[in-house]
Amino acid sequence: MATATSTPTSRTDIATALTDLLFTPGLELAEAVDRHFAPDYRQRTDGRWDDRGEFMAHIAHLRTIVSRGSVQVLDELTQGDRYADRHVIDVVKADGSTVRTEVYLFAEFAPDGRFRRIEETTLMLEGADADRNLGSAR
Repeated sequence: MATATSTPTSRTDIATALTDLLFTPGLELAEAVDRHFAPDYRQRTDGRWDDRGEFMAHIAHLRTIVSRGSVQVLDELTQGDRYADRHVIDVVKADGSTVRTEVYLFAEFAPDGRFRRIEETTLMLEGADADRNLGSAR
């Protein structure tokens, strides 16, 4: 007798995850990360690998310099446990400057619907040269 594999009833997506991580005042970092990222989460941004702890340090840093923003998903595909998207993230920093970045992302879901792995490449569309590493800044 074959056993059915369970499919999560709800999966995260990048717009929801980034909104919780960066643009939801009052939401604790640990809670936001737990909602969207598995315990064994890993991320590669522009060639640099980070584990979950390093990723959390990156987001904690961004929370100190980002005052608000938005995510616009341009393309989004899901097949099985794989996810891909192309999105633009607009950020207003605490100093009033703005950054606009296009992101090409490939991901794997954990069985519970959270991200297990993300690999992404970023392209800064608008912003200062000093903000080119915002996707991996700490």
